[in-house]
Amino acid sequence: MAGKRHRGREVALQALFERDAVGHALDSTIDRLAESLEVGAAAKEFAEELVAGVKENRERIDATIEETAPAWPLDQIAAIDRNILRLAIYEILIDNKVPMRAAINEAIELAKEFGGENSPKFINGVLGSVSLLAARSP
Repeated sequence: MAGKRHRGREVALQALFERDAVGHALDSTIDRLAESLEVGAAAKEFAEELVAGVKENRERIDATIEETAPAWPLDQIAAIDRNILRLAIYEILIDNKVPMRAAINEAIELAKEFGGENSPKFINGVLGSVSLLAARSP
């Protein structure tokens, strides 16, 4: 059974994806997803924190994606992969509450679960470049 943080990431990812794909409001989407996926209060709260952090820092996060995946314009990256990257980059470069390796592993797991056949490899490659950026940052 997935832990509450993993379940929170699943809810956050799906909410961000829905916002990207069809423009649904994040708060009501999180509420609906948390209820339909039967996640607990702690997982829902974690999802809300992640989504708020990504929303608040989206410009910086998207700039990081563009820098670390220059061959892939942001709008050409699959929406699910783009939002997995947003979550992971938020956790790695901004939030700093989990070890970098744990954030990368979680992103790869989300890619396996929700992404396409090549998503895990793509996510791992981009986040490898992000980890190099993080290592150079003071």
